[in-house]
Amino acid sequence: MDFVYDDQNIFAKILRGEIPNKTVYENDHALAFEDIAPQAPVHVLVIPKGAYVSLDHFARDASADEQAGFMRAIAEVCRLTDVAAGFRAIANTRAHGVQDVPHYHMHIIGGRQLGRMLQG
Repeated sequence: MDFVYDDQNIFAKILRGEIPNKTVYENDHALAFEDIAPQAPVHVLVIPKGAYVSLDHFARDASADEQAGFMRAIAEVCRLTDVAAGFRAIANTRAHGVQDVPHYHMHIIGGRQLGRMLQG
């Protein structure tokens, strides 16, 4: 599959500093910030700094350092937001996965009992 990255998406603009965000954590390879429409007490988006459209694009083309840095950012977000009781990590992908922004991102959601993810 060919991946075409749109550098005008909102997350690209956040990474360039054109749109402000409430940063939770940042390292060389990832930025984590509060979701503007949180679905739970903790709702943080973690995005890679590289131009990746989706989880499968990132998994296929990101370097080992980028992948490790991204996963370490997720671990640090979980520590900083104290989701020790549990959390959900979600990466919506393309149209059927209801991906709203065409830049790979992981939702870290927690801070309360979440219930079942999918019904029936």
